[in-house]
Amino acid sequence: EKKSFSFGVFYSRRVNRIFPALLIVLFACWAFGWFALFADEFMQLGKHIAGGTAFVSNIVLLNEAGYFDNSAETKILLHLWSLGIEEQFYLLWPLILWAAWKARFNALILIVVVAAISFWLNISNIKTDAVSVFYSPQTRFWELLAGSFLAYVTMNKDVLLPAWRATASPVVRNCQSFAGMAMLVIAFSLVTKKNAF
Repeated sequence: EKKSFSFGVFYSRRVNRIFPALLIVLFACWAFGWFALFADEFMQLGKHIAGGTAFVSNIVLLNEAGYFDNSAETKILLHLWSLGIEEQFYLLWPLILWAAWKARFNALILIVVVAAISFWLNISNIKTDAVSVFYSPQTRFWELLAGSFLAYVTMNKDVLLPAWRATASPVVRNCQSFAGMAMLVIAFSLVTKKNAF
């Protein structure tokens, strides 16, 4: 809207938000590993630290998956797989949006199409290669694009939802909030590790 977007500012804000906490976690895990892990586990931790620093933990973990893979309990940086996917998304998505904006392509259509392709890749490959689907960015981007969709709707709510905003009472909006909270509570209480991914 202000014609003032800067890739440098965007990426530096991402670095400033992520890196301080990430470096503390990586250093603390390295220090813990020095005293608590066997040599081969410590070597694997070093690889995971490098992957975490470069935001490719999901790719590192995907390449380790297999019959001889260590159990998840010994991978103290396993949780960084999701940060890898998130940062890969934030590396690509602003460039794609910028190119679409330059080409005057509708951002909403782009969001829906890319999310649909990503979701289709997820669903079509889950039975044949669940591990790859879990760790691969192209099969997980649809989740982050749901947030992009909500951001687009929020930014354009006066154009997209003018009649609804004018007629919806606080009671209706509060009911929607409670329904959203109820769905979250149901999901958190019913989804367990025994459910199919």
